[in-house]
Amino acid sequence: MRPDGMRVTNLSPIVQALPHIMPRRFDAQNWASDYVDEDIVKGFIRQKRREGQHVTHMSVLVAAYYKAALEHPKVNYFIMNRKIYKRNHFCFSFVILKTRADGTPDETTLKIFLEPEDNVFSISRKIKENVELNQNRVHNNSTDKFANMAFRIPGLARFVFGLAYHLDLHGLLPRKIIDLSPFHTSLFITNLASINTSYIFHHCYEFGTTSVFVCMGKPVPDPLAPAGSRKKHMPLGVVMDERIATGIEYSRFFAAFERYLKKPELLECRLDGKAALAGM
Repeated sequence: MRPDGMRVTNLSPIVQALPHIMPRRFDAQNWASDYVDEDIVKGFIRQKRREGQHVTHMSVLVAAYYKAALEHPKVNYFIMNRKIYKRNHFCFSFVILKTRADGTPDETTLKIFLEPEDNVFSISRKIKENVELNQNRVHNNSTDKFANMAFRIPGLARFVFGLAYHLDLHGLLPRKIIDLSPFHTSLFITNLASINTSYIFHHCYEFGTTSVFVCMGKPVPDPLAPAGSRKKHMPLGVVMDERIATGIEYSRFFAAFERYLKKPELLECRLDGKAALAGM
């Protein structure tokens, strides 16, 4: 047992062997491109805003990812110390831009926990509230404060992060530190479209438990659209830890993920589907 997950033992021998064959996360990274139909998502966002609901590209993408993950929970597994764990929650981390008092740009990392009863609207509210809370010109969230404290004394940062790494390796890192760390997350997502930049394939961090990293790039013309069409799609750069799920399991997950991005209206109800079942 770890504070953030339970070890999975009922796995096939080859799956159990993978963390020993590839003990490091960067050894086990697979890269894949995916695409979001920009016309569908943008149309959904505009329609919801006309109805008085605030929705963004990120909230739609996260909602689709989480709904697919509820149906295919192995994408929420993680590897630690050559062992496979099932995470006991779902959260996602992302970076926001902020401005220092002297006008120079700065960044801070946020982490948001989700629940099965969430939908695209509640996820959007959580993102908006957390971003607004952390837009101050000073480092005011717990992660920033912890980092500032660690770097204030020479040599302390190396000791603190080295200790955290080894405690985490053996399941002894306190839950409060895990909840604080943006690197202990179900999904790390970055929106490079917000700074008009193309997507990249971002590595999954060796520190922490990140198993999937998704990067949103700026929308570009759809090369498969008819000549003269103004249709666009948003490219995604996806990096996955191949040890947490087999190819067919990843395939089924991404098929569901793409299905919900093509029909974002399915994200308006509880993402676990219970509300829809209760109404039948």
